[in-house]
Amino acid sequence: MSYFRTLIFCLPLALISGLATAQSTSIAFGTIKADPSLPVEVTSDTLEVNQVDGSAQFLGSVLVIQGVMRLSADNVLVIYKPEQKGIDRLEATGNVILVNGPDAAEAERAEYTIDSGTIVMNGNVLLSQGNSTLASSQMVVNLNSGTAQMSGRVKTILNPDGNN
Repeated sequence: MSYFRTLIFCLPLALISGLATAQSTSIAFGTIKADPSLPVEVTSDTLEVNQVDGSAQFLGSVLVIQGVMRLSADNVLVIYKPEQKGIDRLEATGNVILVNGPDAAEAERAEYTIDSGTIVMNGNVLLSQGNSTLASSQMVVNLNSGTAQMSGRVKTILNPDGNN
């Protein structure tokens, strides 16, 4: 009887400590791999171009479209490669939403490095995939492989009936 009582007491502690140390998780993101070589279409309320540092600031209801990938935010800074030889990266801030196929993620900010096809989302990241929702402080999306890595106190709700 005491063995059973010890097992009942220790099992929840073991599960809780396992959950507490789980700091990152890898997941699929989007049903279709995105293609970072496709053209990038940006629409916004206003545009400010800085010829000195080679950047463009899109302000107000910004929508970035590249193939099947959609990124919306309050502001997006486009930083060009030297000699204006294409886009180096996009920095999105304010109400950032990334949609790829049926998956959607939101965060406070995101940085999209075009050549690597990597999007780093930071600040209260919330990922929705069907009936599942995951939260973390950072998510790194690899558009080439269609995967994402969530880190920084990852949280999800697991339903015992399999409806996650």
